[in-house]
Amino acid sequence: MKTRVLLGVAIAIVLSGVSQDFRPAALSAADHGDCAALTQLKLPDITITEAAAVAASATGITRPHCRVAGVIGTEIKFSLLMPDTWNHKFLMGGGGGFVGTVQNQAQFVVNAGYATAGTDTGHSGGTTDATWALNNIERQVNFGYLGVHRTAEAAKAILRRYYGSPETRAYFSGCSNGGRQALMEAQRFPDDFDGIVAGAPAADFTGIGAQFIKDVRAQFPDPKDLTPLLAPETMQAVAAQILDKCDALDGVKDGVMEDPRRCTVDVSTLTGLSAAQIAALKTIYAPTHAGSETVFPGQPFGGEGEAAGWPAWISGPAPRQGQPAAASLRYGFGTQLFKYLVFNDPDWDYTKYDLSTWRKDTVKTASFLNATSPDLDAFKAKGHKLLLWHGWADAGLSPLGTIKYYESVQARDPKLDEYVKMFLMPGVLHCGGGTGPDNADWAAAIDAWVESGQAPTRLLAQKGGATPRTRPLCAYPQHAVYNGSGSTDQAENFVCK
Repeated sequence: MKTRVLLGVAIAIVLSGVSQDFRPAALSAADHGDCAALTQLKLPDITITEAAAVAASATGITRPHCRVAGVIGTEIKFSLLMPDTWNHKFLMGGGGGFVGTVQNQAQFVVNAGYATAGTDTGHSGGTTDATWALNNIERQVNFGYLGVHRTAEAAKAILRRYYGSPETRAYFSGCSNGGRQALMEAQRFPDDFDGIVAGAPAADFTGIGAQFIKDVRAQFPDPKDLTPLLAPETMQAVAAQILDKCDALDGVKDGVMEDPRRCTVDVSTLTGLSAAQIAALKTIYAPTHAGSETVFPGQPFGGEGEAAGWPAWISGPAPRQGQPAAASLRYGFGTQLFKYLVFNDPDWDYTKYDLSTWRKDTVKTASFLNATSPDLDAFKAKGHKLLLWHGWADAGLSPLGTIKYYESVQARDPKLDEYVKMFLMPGVLHCGGGTGPDNADWAAAIDAWVESGQAPTRLLAQKGGATPRTRPLCAYPQHAVYNGSGSTDQAENFVCK
């Protein structure tokens, strides 16, 4: 649990683009009302349960602010943070997994003067727990799309009362399920936000579910035995062999593949693997099919040897002494999705499921969970902007799925560059981490684009540590190319091509 909490804080820092030590330019103190008095504020279908002034927070929020908590409707809980020194902008953060607690992946933007909010989307539960959805369409729809929209409206109403003036800009930033929430906002509620950042979005939720079940069956064919077929040490050996063959394809041998699609390793040639392990790897790297239909792209090479990569998401972590083997996150999310959001059957058995009926089985679920519509006409017409980003080594959600969505928008509107930009991050795991530079200031990027109208074509990503590394992120389909001189750990020695 402690690891999960720390990972959540780290993801929030990456998403907001504001480190815990961020010191923005001086902001003038905003005129605002009495924070505690907000408990008496009356708004339709909203109950404010807490309003308290906070000097600072041990979690890294260093700016004094007013914290408001409340409930929308029956059970959509939310939290709103309003800084004493306000930049007159609102930036809402997303929530990961099945949410289940009030989450705000962008909470640290308070340090830069933004008001910010998060929500549990209307239910309580663990990250991979979907039991709350059993035969409860209200909770399912709230999680699917309505909870975020209602929270955005409630937060804006409260901050306008508190500051006595409306926000000049409104933004949303989220990763994973938070990225799906981001796309859902652009597609369903184009009035809510001027700019949206969608990181590693779980956009095709039901397609991802099909991929997860396919991979679970390859890795865990017996639900009573969750011992990894592909142990972490095995995956480290696989990762080393793949990097040895493909690392230098981008002109730089640095432990990072600029574009894993260039890597064409035949898994059958990898050494130290049994026939069963080779077969499982081939299945996992391959696209997902439901009958004759290809429903989700394959898994590119990358992240195989890192604990937060394949062992966490796909192949399963190493068993702990005295404890039963733990399944992967794909096992958790995939089985819970089908049990509680597709079939409403806690006894559903993934080993007996025929994926050929997947399309018919998931029609209803897709109607409120999937954020795959390429129609962004209303969003575009308002002059709003969308930034997509994804880590190339993401073992949680295939970056090929995000590319697929980008290309579907492009096929519908060849001029999407006017309002959509996508950035792929080499060597970066799910929502952050990995060997590649994983920290980019997405909040500043979307704000600058909305304010200036100048689309970003090159952003800076950085990674701290004993040997700090920076690398440019290039707007897709361009990628960073080493110019042949200077340190390969410095962004200025790369160009976008």
